[in-house]
Amino acid sequence: MVGTRTAGQHADRARRRIKSLALNGGGVVARRQLERTPARCDLCRAPEGTGLRPIPGDRGLPIFGHALAAATLPVQFLESRLETYGAISWMRGFAMQVVLALGPEAALEVLANNGHIYSQKGQEFFSGRFFNRGLMFLDFEEHHFHRRIMQEAFTRERLSGYLNSMDTICRAAAAALPEDELLVYPYLKRTLLDISTVAFMGDEPGPCSRLMNKAFTDCLHAATAVIRFPVPGLRWSAGLRSRRALEQYFHSNIAARGTSGGDDLFTALCRARDEDGNQFTDDDVVNHMIFLMSAATDTSAAAATAVLHQLALHPEWQDRIRAESAAIGDGRLGLDALDRLQSIGLVINESMRLFAPVPVMFRKALVDTSIQGYFVPADTMVAVAPLLNHYWPGLWTDPHAFDPERFSDARREDRSHRLAFMPFGAGAHKCIGMHFATIMVTVLIHHLLRDRRIEMRSGYTLHWDMTALPAPVDDFPVLVRRVGVAHKNSTVTT
Repeated sequence: MVGTRTAGQHADRARRRIKSLALNGGGVVARRQLERTPARCDLCRAPEGTGLRPIPGDRGLPIFGHALAAATLPVQFLESRLETYGAISWMRGFAMQVVLALGPEAALEVLANNGHIYSQKGQEFFSGRFFNRGLMFLDFEEHHFHRRIMQEAFTRERLSGYLNSMDTICRAAAAALPEDELLVYPYLKRTLLDISTVAFMGDEPGPCSRLMNKAFTDCLHAATAVIRFPVPGLRWSAGLRSRRALEQYFHSNIAARGTSGGDDLFTALCRARDEDGNQFTDDDVVNHMIFLMSAATDTSAAAATAVLHQLALHPEWQDRIRAESAAIGDGRLGLDALDRLQSIGLVINESMRLFAPVPVMFRKALVDTSIQGYFVPADTMVAVAPLLNHYWPGLWTDPHAFDPERFSDARREDRSHRLAFMPFGAGAHKCIGMHFATIMVTVLIHHLLRDRRIEMRSGYTLHWDMTALPAPVDDFPVLVRRVGVAHKNSTVTT
């Protein structure tokens, strides 16, 4: 099996199996919850004389609220809330109340953020302790200042330079694959982390990047821990320990990067200055590197897993991709050549529509406000759901079907509303590395499928762990086959 597991990985797989059983059990409970008529109650009274309405909703299950349904059946849960209460409602997690602002119009109202009403502190509750002051967690003028400096790392010229590393790493990773069972998720995380290590840090992949991979995973899992104080052996404690290790690593390398001539992101952040001569503090550099390295690896791995899952389900698209890859030849890839890999682009977009790598985004209301005529009190957590926008009635033809052609020039259903399609977010905090991530996944798929096909074993079903960033519970095993070689014992699941 490609991607043979270490002892630690075996332990992690055992934990995933236990979690799979728990999630399956949670799914049964969630289905029953969605089938019941909830006991409706309002979040709070709207102030008299405002003409605003109170937000409807319900408390869900004792202790769990709606957490099980949201984690195990996310699309069905959001569609159920929309059908029961409309675009604006409230739900309950383990210990908090959240207002759901569903649909493109509600999302636009929140993310446009006119008047600086909504803060990134909504995201901070979950991940801020472990990705402290990453770009996603900054607000308003401070965010604008940091983003303006960091944008220099993602110009077309720099992306072209990153592409050389992506091409080399993805080509070698694909060439090393034998005909065997491949654990997709570890393969993707390893390959994408190698790319990020070279592009963002200027280092060659090695043992250090493997240790960082585990540290980033610990931080992500800790962000959604139920027990949110240090208990040895539990997620929160592991996340705090890994965050400290990452801080120590990046801090120890700042002095050398500030005087080096490298063109990687780490060096650029150490030396960057704005037009007034202002520069990042050492803590700023460390915070941005931890957040960007994790985002480039974990979010992209979730997206790429969704792409390969759809390609395994729809092998005719593998054939289309392979034909386009053959047409551009086996030379070094450039940005212009990537533009000709249109089928990969269509499949990436459709896969991210069906399975948004960041399904929900959180904000926090700083003052009393309203959304679509409903009263939202100050300090309320507000959630926007890109995932449901991607299934929104009237914006997409047969939204539950896999149909990459909906993104073709002839149809462009993603333009039915400015927030119909938002896999990278929207507004001031739209993902700064979205082009980097798309290029990275495109290059990976191009090299993987040039002379190979991937298949799922007959009867296989992919199950996602949605308790943190999405990840396949069983690492998503597939069979890797050479094109043109017949195999009697494999059946593609359709």
